[in-house]
Amino acid sequence: MSEIPDIKIGHAQNQNALTGCTVIICEKGAVGGVSQRGGAPGTRETDLLRPGHSVQKVHAVLLSGGSAYGLDAAGGVMQFLEENKIGFKVGSNFVPIVPCAILYDLDIGDSATRPNKEMGYAACQNANADRPIVGSVGAGTGATVGKILGISQAMRAGIGYASFEIGNGIQISALIAVNAFGDVVENNHIIAGARTIKKGPIKIGGDNFFADTREVMHSFAGRQILSFASRQNTVIGVVITNADLTKEEANYVADVASNGISYVIKPAFTMFDGDTIFTLATGKVKADANLIAAYAPDVVADAILNGTKSAESGAGFPAYTETVDH
Repeated sequence: MSEIPDIKIGHAQNQNALTGCTVIICEKGAVGGVSQRGGAPGTRETDLLRPGHSVQKVHAVLLSGGSAYGLDAAGGVMQFLEENKIGFKVGSNFVPIVPCAILYDLDIGDSATRPNKEMGYAACQNANADRPIVGSVGAGTGATVGKILGISQAMRAGIGYASFEIGNGIQISALIAVNAFGDVVENNHIIAGARTIKKGPIKIGGDNFFADTREVMHSFAGRQILSFASRQNTVIGVVITNADLTKEEANYVADVASNGISYVIKPAFTMFDGDTIFTLATGKVKADANLIAAYAPDVVADAILNGTKSAESGAGFPAYTETVDH
């Protein structure tokens, strides 16, 4: 199961074009929050999630590839929810609230094919309460990490999932699409990131395989690269809990949860990233927001590692599975 009752998750993707989207549906509505860090975001309907605005609940969150073009896929989610009478009832109409965040994947596949209304609708049709599929699917289909030396030296990443049972019936999970400028790190070792550019043979997974983004940034060449590095990166995702949170608390949890990005991505929150984390709280269990926030960064970090390790190599890009001995 997806661990959180009343939540459905669905993917849709084009594996030839290497792009896709992922929807998280909460048919009964969930209190939403958002945290946006980094200098290059692409979002939709995030202002209404801020405290002080009248909308208290959302009905779905969409994570999408396709850069700003991928925001169009939210129209398909809205169509699906309206047809199923999910949303705020206004007169004889249903108006679903669907915040969305996008990542840039145009340089890895067919840049002319992007998530659109039809793909967003298909993701809703595929949504179910099962534990979500992870890896190179949905919004993670064209995800890459480690781009300081250009997209040609990057590695595949994907979308990952993790969940915790805190106790007393309190549940928290995270679904994260990993498309970072920096490297993914576990136990102080890079597991996916920018690959070095060297003459001669390079052993996959060997000592000279990774360039180490932070080390490159220190170098003279790295400082020149940073002056024209592209804003083609972002980590986007959702933290889901069955806790009963206010809108202010949901925003607080989203902000603290974002710290999990910096646990396993080095560097995080650069001006080349548009990192965005949503919170969805279904309100089934009474819980202190501080308790949820205490676990939120860890579940985000675990989801990032899961998405990175589950990615498939392809289109000339290696993945984690090629750098370790299974």
